[in-house]
Amino acid sequence: MTAPAAVRVRHVGPADLPDVARMATEHTRYEQAAPPPADLAQRLETLLFGTATPRLRCFVAERDSSALVGYASCAPELSTWDGAEYLHMDCLFVREGNRGLGIGPMLVNAVLAEARALGLGEVQWQTPPWNSDAIRFYDRMGATAKEKRRYSLSVS
Repeated sequence: MTAPAAVRVRHVGPADLPDVARMATEHTRYEQAAPPPADLAQRLETLLFGTATPRLRCFVAERDSSALVGYASCAPELSTWDGAEYLHMDCLFVREGNRGLGIGPMLVNAVLAEARALGLGEVQWQTPPWNSDAIRFYDRMGATAKEKRRYSLSVS
């Protein structure tokens, strides 16, 4: 399915960050995860716009020239096993009521274009194993799954 003509995907701007932070909160609720920190918008501003070569990239889907209805964020990472860099898609989220309209593929295509622009040959990401809708979506996009568990360990 193709996205409605009134949807466009673009790089995030500083004025978008409060809404991206709200979408991130919706995203964590959807994935049954802990909410992001209260100062997420400020943290994202530093990561996206705080240096001459920002590490984080973010795209937003804008519907009807005003409402943000989705986002995708990504950052270059390294694979020791492959001896190569890849683009890690950290988040892909489309707000409820906007899913199934082709917005997800538009965001993924923006991330793929970013990988090409950076000279990277692969995009990787993960999704919870219970998220069957996302798994079906990624399968339809032609992605292949690599089974792993994601761990984290606090350094404090």
